Amino acid sequence: MTQVRHRALVVDDDPDIADLVVMVLEALDLDVVVAPTGAAALTLARERQPDLVTLDLTLPDMDGTEVCEQLRAFTDAYIIMITGRDAEIDRLVGLEVGADEYLCKPFSPRELRARAAALLRRPRMGLPAANEGEDQDRTTVRASGVSMTDLGHGLLLDPLTGATRYRDESVPLTPTEGRILLTLARHLGEPLERGALVKEVWQGEFIESDFLVDVQVAGLRRKLRSTTGRDWIAVVGGTAYRLRTAQEA
Repeated sequence: MTQVRHRALVVDDDPDIADLVVMVLEALDLDVVVAPTGAAALTLARERQPDLVTLDLTLPDMDGTEVCEQLRAFTDAYIIMITGRDAEIDRLVGLEVGADEYLCKPFSPRELRARAAALLRRPRMGLPAANEGEDQDRTTVRASGVSMTDLGHGLLLDPLTGATRYRDESVPLTPTEGRILLTLARHLGEPLERGALVKEVWQGEFIESDFLVDVQVAGLRRKLRSTTGRDWIAVVGGTAYRLRTAQEA
Protein backbone atom coordinates (compact mmCIF):
# COMPACT_ATOMS: atom_id res chain seq x y z
CA MET A 1 0.00 0.00 0.00
CA THR A 2 1.49 3.33 -1.09
CA GLN A 3 1.98 5.82 1.74
CA VAL A 4 0.44 9.23 1.12
CA ARG A 5 3.07 11.99 1.20
CA HIS A 6 2.60 14.94 3.50
CA ARG A 7 2.01 18.25 1.72
CA ALA A 8 3.69 21.53 2.60
CA LEU A 9 3.13 25.14 1.60
CA VAL A 10 6.02 27.61 1.74
CA VAL A 11 4.91 31.26 1.92
CA ASP A 12 7.78 33.66 1.29
CA ASP A 13 8.47 36.38 -1.30
CA ASP A 14 12.26 36.00 -1.00
CA PRO A 15 13.25 33.39 -3.64
CA ASP A 16 16.49 32.49 -1.82
CA ILE A 17 14.73 31.82 1.49
CA ALA A 18 11.90 29.98 -0.25
CA ASP A 19 14.37 27.76 -2.11
CA LEU A 20 16.17 26.93 1.13
CA VAL A 21 12.93 26.02 2.92
CA VAL A 22 11.77 23.92 -0.03
CA MET A 23 15.08 22.04 -0.01
CA VAL A 24 14.75 21.30 3.70
CA LEU A 25 11.14 20.13 3.44
CA GLU A 26 11.71 18.05 0.32
CA ALA A 27 14.48 16.26 2.20
CA LEU A 28 11.69 15.15 4.57
CA ASP A 29 9.86 13.71 1.53
CA LEU A 30 7.18 16.40 1.58
CA ASP A 31 5.30 17.47 -1.53
CA VAL A 32 6.04 21.22 -1.50
CA VAL A 33 4.52 24.24 -3.28
CA VAL A 34 5.49 27.90 -2.91
CA ALA A 35 3.35 31.05 -2.61
CA PRO A 36 5.06 34.47 -2.84
CA THR A 37 2.07 36.44 -1.50
CA GLY A 38 -0.57 36.12 1.17
CA ALA A 39 -3.39 35.94 -1.38
CA ALA A 40 -1.65 33.15 -3.29
CA ALA A 41 -1.02 31.31 -0.01
CA LEU A 42 -4.70 31.34 0.91
CA THR A 43 -5.70 30.10 -2.54
CA LEU A 44 -3.12 27.29 -2.56
CA ALA A 45 -3.97 26.29 1.01
CA ARG A 46 -7.61 25.80 0.04
CA GLU A 47 -6.66 23.84 -3.06
CA ARG A 48 -3.86 21.72 -1.62
CA GLN A 49 -4.93 21.27 2.01
CA PRO A 50 -1.32 21.18 3.28
CA ASP A 51 -0.26 19.39 6.44
CA LEU A 52 2.44 21.99 7.15
CA VAL A 53 2.81 25.69 6.29
CA THR A 54 5.92 27.83 6.69
CA LEU A 55 4.87 31.46 6.74
CA ASP A 56 6.93 34.63 6.47
CA LEU A 57 5.56 37.53 8.51
CA THR A 58 6.57 40.16 5.94
CA LEU A 59 4.76 39.69 2.64
CA PRO A 60 4.20 42.21 -0.17
CA ASP A 61 0.39 42.22 0.04
CA MET A 62 -0.56 41.15 3.58
CA ASP A 63 0.93 40.84 7.02
CA GLY A 64 1.79 37.27 7.91
CA THR A 65 -0.32 37.41 11.06
CA GLU A 66 -3.39 38.23 8.96
CA VAL A 67 -2.60 35.31 6.66
CA CYS A 68 -2.24 33.07 9.69
CA GLU A 69 -5.61 34.14 11.08
CA GLN A 70 -7.31 33.46 7.75
CA LEU A 71 -5.61 30.09 7.41
CA ARG A 72 -6.84 29.09 10.83
CA ALA A 73 -10.42 29.71 9.68
CA PHE A 74 -10.30 26.69 7.36
CA THR A 75 -7.22 24.55 8.01
CA ASP A 76 -5.64 22.80 10.97
CA ALA A 77 -2.26 22.54 9.26
CA TYR A 78 0.77 23.05 11.46
CA ILE A 79 2.14 26.56 10.91
CA ILE A 80 5.77 27.59 11.39
CA MET A 81 6.33 31.34 11.21
CA ILE A 82 9.69 32.33 9.73
CA THR A 83 10.63 35.99 10.07
CA GLY A 84 13.34 38.56 10.51
CA ARG A 85 11.48 40.05 13.46
CA ASP A 86 12.91 38.77 16.71
CA ALA A 87 11.08 41.02 19.19
CA GLU A 88 9.12 39.09 21.81
CA ILE A 89 5.91 40.98 20.95
CA ASP A 90 6.09 39.70 17.36
CA ARG A 91 6.52 36.13 18.59
CA LEU A 92 3.62 36.60 20.97
CA VAL A 93 1.31 37.92 18.25
CA GLY A 94 2.30 35.13 15.87
CA LEU A 95 1.61 32.41 18.40
CA GLU A 96 -1.64 34.00 19.54
CA VAL A 97 -3.09 34.03 16.02
CA GLY A 98 -2.46 30.33 15.62
CA ALA A 99 1.16 29.57 14.74
CA ASP A 100 2.61 26.41 16.24
CA GLU A 101 6.30 27.31 15.97
CA TYR A 102 8.37 30.45 15.37
CA LEU A 103 11.80 30.71 13.73
CA CYS A 104 13.84 33.90 13.37
CA LYS A 105 16.06 34.66 10.36
CA PRO A 106 18.81 33.73 9.97
CA PHE A 107 17.77 30.24 10.95
CA SER A 108 19.53 26.92 10.77
CA PRO A 109 18.20 24.53 8.12
CA ARG A 110 18.86 21.76 10.63
CA GLU A 111 16.60 23.47 13.17
CA LEU A 112 13.83 23.96 10.59
CA ARG A 113 14.10 20.31 9.60
CA ALA A 114 13.93 19.18 13.23
CA ARG A 115 10.92 21.32 14.04
CA ALA A 116 9.01 20.37 10.90
CA ALA A 117 9.70 16.69 11.45
CA ALA A 118 8.63 16.93 15.10
CA LEU A 119 5.33 18.57 14.16
CA LEU A 120 4.52 16.00 11.50
CA ARG A 121 5.28 12.97 13.65
CA ARG A 122 3.13 14.00 16.60
CA PRO A 123 0.75 11.07 16.97
CA ARG A 124 -2.93 11.45 17.66
CA MET A 125 -3.70 11.13 21.31
CA GLY A 126 -6.62 9.32 22.88
CA LEU A 127 -8.40 9.73 26.17
CA PRO A 128 -8.45 6.62 28.34
CA ALA A 129 -11.93 5.27 28.82
CA ALA A 130 -13.49 6.20 32.15
CA ASN A 131 -14.38 3.34 34.44
CA GLU A 132 -18.10 2.97 34.83
CA GLY A 133 -19.39 5.07 37.69
CA GLU A 134 -15.98 6.61 38.44
CA ASP A 135 -15.84 9.74 36.32
CA GLN A 136 -19.05 11.57 35.60
CA ASP A 137 -17.11 14.30 33.78
CA ARG A 138 -16.13 11.89 31.01
CA THR A 139 -19.21 10.45 29.40
CA THR A 140 -19.32 9.76 25.67
CA VAL A 141 -21.83 11.28 23.28
CA ARG A 142 -22.29 11.41 19.52
CA ALA A 143 -21.82 14.74 17.75
CA SER A 144 -21.62 15.23 14.00
CA GLY A 145 -21.30 11.47 13.59
CA VAL A 146 -18.26 11.27 15.91
CA SER A 147 -18.01 9.80 19.40
CA MET A 148 -16.89 12.68 21.62
CA THR A 149 -16.02 13.02 25.27
CA ASP A 150 -18.44 15.22 27.19
CA LEU A 151 -16.46 17.47 29.53
CA GLY A 152 -19.68 19.04 30.80
CA HIS A 153 -21.79 22.14 30.15
CA GLY A 154 -21.98 21.32 26.44
CA LEU A 155 -18.20 21.17 25.84
CA LEU A 156 -17.30 18.13 23.72
CA LEU A 157 -13.84 16.82 22.85
CA ASP A 158 -12.87 14.36 20.11
CA PRO A 159 -10.55 11.93 21.97
CA LEU A 160 -8.56 11.15 18.82
CA THR A 161 -8.03 14.51 17.11
CA GLY A 162 -8.57 17.14 19.80
CA ALA A 163 -11.37 18.72 17.75
CA THR A 164 -13.65 20.56 20.17
CA ARG A 165 -17.30 21.57 20.00
CA TYR A 166 -19.44 23.69 22.27
CA ARG A 167 -23.06 22.63 21.88
CA ASP A 168 -23.51 22.61 18.09
CA GLU A 169 -20.60 24.89 17.19
CA SER A 170 -16.96 24.06 16.47
CA VAL A 171 -14.37 25.70 18.74
CA PRO A 172 -11.52 26.95 16.47
CA LEU A 173 -8.52 25.48 18.25
CA THR A 174 -5.11 25.14 16.62
CA PRO A 175 -3.63 21.61 16.46
CA THR A 176 -1.31 22.43 19.36
CA GLU A 177 -4.14 23.86 21.45
CA GLY A 178 -6.18 20.72 20.76
CA ARG A 179 -3.31 18.54 21.90
CA ILE A 180 -2.92 20.59 25.08
CA LEU A 181 -6.63 20.17 25.83
CA LEU A 182 -6.39 16.42 25.15
CA THR A 183 -3.41 16.15 27.48
CA LEU A 184 -5.12 18.08 30.27
CA ALA A 185 -8.29 16.02 29.77
CA ARG A 186 -6.32 12.79 30.08
CA HIS A 187 -5.20 14.06 33.49
CA LEU A 188 -8.53 15.63 34.43
CA GLY A 189 -8.27 17.60 37.66
CA GLU A 190 -4.55 16.86 38.00
CA PRO A 191 -2.00 19.73 37.81
CA LEU A 192 0.55 19.28 35.03
CA GLU A 193 3.87 21.11 35.18
CA ARG A 194 5.14 22.74 31.99
CA GLY A 195 7.69 19.97 31.59
CA ALA A 196 4.97 17.31 31.64
CA LEU A 197 3.04 19.21 28.98
CA VAL A 198 6.15 19.49 26.82
CA LYS A 199 6.75 15.75 27.16
CA GLU A 200 3.23 14.83 26.00
CA VAL A 201 2.25 17.70 23.68
CA TRP A 202 5.62 18.39 22.05
CA GLN A 203 6.77 14.77 22.36
CA GLY A 204 9.76 15.82 24.43
CA GLU A 205 11.32 18.01 21.74
CA PHE A 206 13.45 20.94 22.91
CA ILE A 207 11.40 24.01 23.88
CA GLU A 208 13.65 27.03 24.26
CA SER A 209 11.64 28.66 27.05
CA ASP A 210 8.43 28.48 29.04
CA PHE A 211 7.16 31.30 26.82
CA LEU A 212 5.87 28.99 24.07
CA VAL A 213 4.01 26.75 26.52
CA ASP A 214 2.43 29.65 28.39
CA VAL A 215 1.29 31.42 25.22
CA GLN A 216 -0.30 28.29 23.78
CA VAL A 217 -2.12 27.51 27.04
CA ALA A 218 -3.24 31.14 27.33
CA GLY A 219 -4.69 31.01 23.82
CA LEU A 220 -6.56 27.79 24.60
CA ARG A 221 -7.84 29.15 27.89
CA ARG A 222 -9.05 32.37 26.26
CA LYS A 223 -10.89 30.55 23.47
CA LEU A 224 -12.64 28.17 25.85
CA ARG A 225 -13.63 31.03 28.13
CA SER A 226 -14.95 33.26 25.33
CA THR A 227 -16.87 30.37 23.76
CA THR A 228 -18.40 28.78 26.85
CA GLY A 229 -18.38 31.64 29.36
CA ARG A 230 -16.52 29.39 31.82
CA ASP A 231 -12.89 29.28 32.92
CA TRP A 232 -11.85 25.69 32.24
CA ILE A 233 -8.12 25.90 32.88
CA ALA A 234 -6.63 26.73 36.26
CA VAL A 235 -3.07 27.96 36.83
CA VAL A 236 -1.51 26.11 39.78
CA GLY A 237 1.38 27.71 41.61
CA GLY A 238 2.45 29.67 38.56
CA THR A 239 4.16 26.60 37.06
CA ALA A 240 1.39 24.11 36.30
CA TYR A 241 -1.99 23.92 34.58
CA ARG A 242 -5.08 21.89 35.43
CA LEU A 243 -8.31 21.23 33.54
CA ARG A 244 -11.22 21.89 35.87
CA THR A 245 -13.97 19.30 36.20
CA ALA A 246 -17.50 20.19 35.11
CA GLN A 247 -18.45 20.84 38.72
CA GLU A 248 -15.66 23.40 39.08
CA ALA A 249 -15.84 25.18 35.72
